Order: sequence, then structure tokens, then C-alpha cells
Amino acid sequence: MNTGFSQADLIAIWLTLRIATVTTLVLLIIGSPIALWLARTGSRWKGPVSAVVALPLVLPPTVLGFYLLIIMGPNGPVGELTRALGLGTLPFTFWGLVVASTIYSLPFVVQPIQNAIEALGPRPLEVAATLRAGPWDRFFTIILPLARPGFVTAAILGFAHTVGEFGVILMVGGNIPGVTQVISVQIYDHVEAMEYTAAHWLSGGMVVFSFIILTLVYSFNRRRKSSGGTYGV
Repeated sequence: MNTGFSQADLIAIWLTLRIATVTTLVLLIIGSPIALWLARTGSRWKGPVSAVVALPLVLPPTVLGFYLLIIMGPNGPVGELTRALGLGTLPFTFWGLVVASTIYSLPFVVQPIQNAIEALGPRPLEVAATLRAGPWDRFFTIILPLARPGFVTAAILGFAHTVGEFGVILMVGGNIPGVTQVISVQIYDHVEAMEYTAAHWLSGGMVVFSFIILTLVYSFNRRRKSSGGTYGV
């Protein structure tokens, strides 16, 4: 009887952590300017852009994964571009999963950062502008320090959400051991094979991981509230 993680389980865990780490970094780089624009703009495009960012919250993962598979496939616009650049196609690859995970987890990063920036109000940035601080200076010396809880919360939620993905991953990456077989897919394989003990090990690990992540987020925000700081969510 299996009383621990198999070699395949360990490979799936390592692959999941790699994808989640890279995806979180990409999300912070891409999501920060989007969140800043949404928090500061008065444009009529704010509503449609906010809706696009939030789409993964309401779309079934398989629907999102299906369209990403088409777009990044050999006949899709992204697929034709990557093939023209000599990169091949993204589906069923590590980087294909990173792209899919980035899109799927985008609202979990953009919204906490946006909320934190909106909570600052316009005054700090207006004062910095009068002191001739440029956009980069205002971001790194005003926004980043004061909205730090939002960025921390966004990073934690983005990482955790990526770790738990299943539908999008399965649609875009399939189930290739060592390449696209992440924890959630490995659990599915164990259940299909009626290997319930192995599934319990991985599932139990995910439950503990999720509990720790949520505890960290709530504890962090509670400390910020008690100290009168800016909140991330």
C-alpha cells in the first residue's frame, strides 16, 4: 500500500511549484500596470477592461482553456506568430501552461492591487507630482510602499490559485508526465486508477496548503487593519 509520495507525485509537485512561481512573477509584472490604470483612470473603457480581467472568475475553466487552445494552436493567431518566430506552438508545453495560468489567475492579482491603490486616494500621487517625481519614481517610492499589502496579497492568491488549477491546465497542457502533469491532474489520474491512498496524500497536502495560504492572507490583513494600514483586499 502506498504510504507516501511516489516519484511521479514528486515530479508533479515540483512542476506545479515551478509553474506557479513563474506565473506569479509574470502576473505581478503584467497585472500591476493594469491595476494602476484601473485604479486611476476615469476612462469609459474602465468597465469593459475590468470585465475582461474578471472573466476568468465566471467562465468555466474548460471554456477558457478551449479558446486558449484554439488561439495558441497551429491555426490560431498566437500559434501562427510563435511558429513564425521558430518557437513552435505553446499548447502541451511548460510555457503554454504559464500563459494559460497567467490569464486564468489574472483577476486574483489585479483586483487586490487595484483595491490597495484606490484606498490610497489621489493625494499622495498628486503631492509627488508637484515635487516633479516621474511615473517610475511615484510607483516605486509612493505606490509600492503604501500599497504593499495589496501586492503581497495578490502574490499569495495568484500563486495559490495557480497551484490549484485543473480545467485550464488539462485543456491546454493535457496530461504529459514531467511536462504538463501537475498536482491536480495527478490526483485525477490516481482517482481514475482507483489509487485512493495516493490521491489522499496529494489531496490532503492541497488542503493543508490552501488552509495555510488563507490563514496567512487573513492574518496579514488583520494586522494591517489593526495598525491602520492600507488593505490588500
